[in-house]
Amino acid sequence: MDPNNCFGGGSERLATLARQLRLYTPPPNFDDETDFDEQRIEDGEGKVVSEVGFVESLTGIARNPEIFRPKRAAVLICLFEGDDGGLRVILTKRSSRLSTHSGEVALPGGKADEGDLDDAETATREAKEEIGLDPSLVTVVTVLEPFLSKHLLRVAPVIGILSNKNAFMPTLNAAEVEAIFDAPLEMFIKDENRRAEEREWMGEKYLIHYFDYEADGKTYVIWGLTAGVLIKAASVVYQRPPAFLEQNPKFKVPRIVDKDTIMP
Repeated sequence: MDPNNCFGGGSERLATLARQLRLYTPPPNFDDETDFDEQRIEDGEGKVVSEVGFVESLTGIARNPEIFRPKRAAVLICLFEGDDGGLRVILTKRSSRLSTHSGEVALPGGKADEGDLDDAETATREAKEEIGLDPSLVTVVTVLEPFLSKHLLRVAPVIGILSNKNAFMPTLNAAEVEAIFDAPLEMFIKDENRRAEEREWMGEKYLIHYFDYEADGKTYVIWGLTAGVLIKAASVVYQRPPAFLEQNPKFKVPRIVDKDTIMP
């Protein structure tokens, strides 16, 4: 599809953003040829929510395919223009009835199916299942460098643009999603509405970031892997680093990586 002609109902700003993001190339520190039959790591219900999530290139364990072949997953960073012209991202609140990570904020997404052609198909398929977002409404423009979740699930952040937000009529899968809302993307590189918690793992200190956001009279806390992915996405989209220290840990390679291995 011609990126110059894929926004029939969208603004010139979105078309320009699409052209910019199509030029983005993530660092070549991960293996795109991972075979589904050879992957070993499991992650609960297959939904992408975690207390911790870091860019894969920061983790030494990601560079040894002999001991580390994780399951793949993808999340959709669906951007659209708000009424004020600013970029906004669609987020969900997980159902309070789920057995893990109930009530937490997440991006639409989940584990890859064997029939998925690529990360973009995984992310858009999951978004349709969770919130009723028709993949035909979303123009996928790039895929960021993968993150590793706490349970070593490899998560690919897929950036897509929703040029006609009025065409999207949310239909929530009540078994998985309790609410849907949107937030300004730029918030995730600003030092407002943010707090951080210092933790330690294997002698190394690192920070977990929390962003508090109010929408429709409700307060949502965006943190962990979801916050990490959105910090990275905002940095790429706005082409500037966050206005705060991220402080990622210096990972050390465990001697054995299996389904019981978890991040800090």
